[in-house]
Formats: sequence, C-alpha cells, structure tokens
Amino acid sequence: MENNIFQRREIKFMVDARQRAILEQAFRGHMAPDPHGESTICNIYYDTPDYRLVRQSMEKPIYKEKLRMRSYGRVSSEGTVFLELKKKYKGIVYKRRIELPERQAAAYMRGEISMPDDSQIGREIDWFCGYYEGIRPAVYLCYDRSPWYSVEDPNLRATFDKRIRFREEDMSLTAAPGGQHLLLPHQSLFEIKTADAIPLWLVEALEAGEVRQASFSKYGEAYTNIIKERSGVLCA
Repeated sequence: MENNIFQRREIKFMVDARQRAILEQAFRGHMAPDPHGESTICNIYYDTPDYRLVRQSMEKPIYKEKLRMRSYGRVSSEGTVFLELKKKYKGIVYKRRIELPERQAAAYMRGEISMPDDSQIGREIDWFCGYYEGIRPAVYLCYDRSPWYSVEDPNLRATFDKRIRFREEDMSLTAAPGGQHLLLPHQSLFEIKTADAIPLWLVEALEAGEVRQASFSKYGEAYTNIIKERSGVLCA
C-alpha cells in the first residue's frame, strides 16, 4: 500500500474564461500541463450527522480538519481510492492519505472491517473516525481538473477545476460522476499549490488578469446549498 504526505500552501482564485486564458498564456515556458490532460476527480466527504466538521471549517478557525475518500475517475470495487486526512493550520495544508481498493475503503468507512492499513497514517484515520462519533458519508463531490506543473520549481503546481458538482445520493466512487453544479459554465476554481512564495512571473500574470484571491471551499459551498434547499430557499 502506498502512503502519501503533502505539506504546502493552497491559494484559491475564482476565474472566468478570459482570466484563465491569460494565466495559461503566462504559463508558457514556466509550467507544463499534466501529460494525462484533464481528469475527473471524485470525492466522498465524511462528516457527523450534524455536519460538525464543515460547520467548524466555515468558522475559519486557526486549525481545521476533514476526511474524504478520493478517486481519479469512476472506479470499480477493486479500483484504487485514497482515504485522505486533510488538515489546515495557520494557512498551511497538511494532507495524509493511504491507498486502498474501493471495496476495502468503503467497508472500513461503513464500520464493517478494521482499518486494513497498519501504518501511522492508517492509525490516524482510525482515531479520527473514532473521535467523530457517527461519521458517515455527507456529500459526493466531483469536478474536472486540469493540472499544471512547474518546469522550474518541483514544489509549485497549479490546477483549474471546473464543473464542480455535488449530490447527496449515490455516494459511491463506483457510481457515475454527476450532481448539481456549484459554478457557472464559464467559471473555474484556480489554485496555486506551493511550499514557497509565488514566483514573480505568476504574480504579474494574476495582476494582468485582475485575478483576485477567493475564499471557496467545495464542501462548504455544497453544504450551504444543501441547507438552503432544505429550508426552501432557491439557490442560483
């Protein structure tokens, strides 16, 4: 089983088609697109019955955490998924994950089997699930991601996420991606992921496109829509 640990800053921006074109033009000579091209990322976010985790996160505390199961595209029951603990402290994101077959990860999250991975990260996830009593699938989220990698700095990445969708049914990574949209058709969530400062050329590109930093949580936005719909408020 493969374990993964990431530590970095993640800076978010909401961009339209014009701004995205300006940024991608500026990438030339500095960034290279992922050779696999655009892919669909699928997630199941876990929370308590009263949505304790997302509500705490939306209060913007100095420390917050979440747990999700992620796959790259729709998978079979034998396909690879990741159980990920994502923590944020003082603006730094720490992501720790383990790789499992979907059937094992899903069975573990349903409480049917013990944690299959006896690693430090596996034990951390096991403790998390025990601490947050009643944790269960809260929302399914998927989006189409175009990743870029720096040819100059291995610690710098950038992603464009579009067609961000959520649902409360068919919460399985073996199900087809789909759901209610969170963004307008011309919008993308742009993220800079770096362990260091943003390079000057990228700062200049952001200024040229009048791209402004945005506070946007995919799960937080989905939760807001869920609460509005349950209270009878129509969402845009």
